[in-house]
Amino acid sequence: MDIGENIMDSIKYPLQDWAKILILMVISIIPIVNFASGGYYLRIIKSTLAGVDEVPGFDDFGELFIDGIKMIIAYIIYMIVPLIIIVVGAFFLAPAGATTSYAAATMFTGISLVVMLIGAIIAFIISIIAVMGIANMAYYDNELGAAFRFSEIMERISAIGWGSYIIWLIALVIVIMILGFIIGLIAGILMFILVGFIVYFAGIAYLTMLQARSTALTFAASLEGEVVE
Repeated sequence: MDIGENIMDSIKYPLQDWAKILILMVISIIPIVNFASGGYYLRIIKSTLAGVDEVPGFDDFGELFIDGIKMIIAYIIYMIVPLIIIVVGAFFLAPAGATTSYAAATMFTGISLVVMLIGAIIAFIISIIAVMGIANMAYYDNELGAAFRFSEIMERISAIGWGSYIIWLIALVIVIMILGFIIGLIAGILMFILVGFIVYFAGIAYLTMLQARSTALTFAASLEGEVVE
């Protein structure tokens, strides 16, 4: 897998159709309706895996909405354990603030930080698997159960190569952070004429499309010799 080519393709991919960036922007800022943005993320992955390089449309909006809910459910299931651990850790801050004993406050704060750190580490490890789990879900026509076929997902990552996969994840995060900073800076400068709000939310839509495309291209590296469903 050529990571540089993957990232460059993904950066250019949304820019071929600005209208769809704006449509996704509008969808993303409307409460409840914005569930469909997750469905569109899956549609980009599915479209890419089918060999289509054009940005997909928003037809059959009901399907996008339902698929978006499935994606949210999948992420909740993936992250429920680390979230519970982090919340439990946060509860130790209450007695730390209530006690008048320095020693007790230090103990409760220390326990809180350790427990929350453990939760964060577990969340990070799980997220590495979840990225391909969501892609696997899109591969199987957005079947929710496909997001949790762990043995298959691990085989996909192994086929890509764990080294290449981790490097790709790091590269993707860095690119999104850099572009996000640039978008935020431009939005901040233009905020006084309200155009900044459009730039900001359009930027989020753009980054969502970029991530979906890059994820699909990475997942596709594990499909050599297979027929895309």
